[in-house]
Amino acid sequence: MRVGELSRRTGVPVPTIKYYVREGLLPAGELSSPNQARYDGSHVRRLRLVRALVEVGGLSVAAVRDVLEAVGDPGRPVHEVLGAAHDRIAPRAVGPDDAAREAARRQAAELIARRGWRVEEGNPAVRSLADALAAFNRLGHERFSEAALDAYAGAVERIAAADMAYVARKAAREDLVESVVVGTVLGDAVLTSLRRLAQVDASARAHGRDRPAAGE
Repeated sequence: MRVGELSRRTGVPVPTIKYYVREGLLPAGELSSPNQARYDGSHVRRLRLVRALVEVGGLSVAAVRDVLEAVGDPGRPVHEVLGAAHDRIAPRAVGPDDAAREAARRQAAELIARRGWRVEEGNPAVRSLADALAAFNRLGHERFSEAALDAYAGAVERIAAADMAYVARKAAREDLVESVVVGTVLGDAVLTSLRRLAQVDASARAHGRDRPAAGE
């Protein structure tokens, strides 16, 4: 297929496709003439993956490039690919390195030890958790006691188990690795949306609302 058909099949504008090729996110098509290239089903699949990571997952082009390089490395263990995806989607450090952050770091480390999670100390998600807890505390919202954190941890353990059960169904390495990355990036978007829907429902039940207001 030519680039116009590739655009129609994926919904990605031609200029964007050419940009992704220049940036190394999409392999170049096979030249059929000096000014024409042909694309195949592998380009459709890759383009849909890139679009999902950028538009739904919210990753930058640079982040997508790094993730795709990890996915395409046949010698890289799947666990390391997942780590590469986490590295690129974890928020950067925010706020001062003060007493609140130090206390939050201890709280995060204690949670990990308490749950028996096999997580390296330098994992970016550990830093992100500590940053979030510190921000809560600076604002005077000390909502995450040990019991509250354990309640959240128990819920996400079940979600992680469901994630791994889905990934385990993939036989080919390419499918397996892609499933890990997609599940990590897009799964966050699904989880956030479900949580917000559940909060709307919980609020309605708590305050006696029988039906949602317009726009909810």
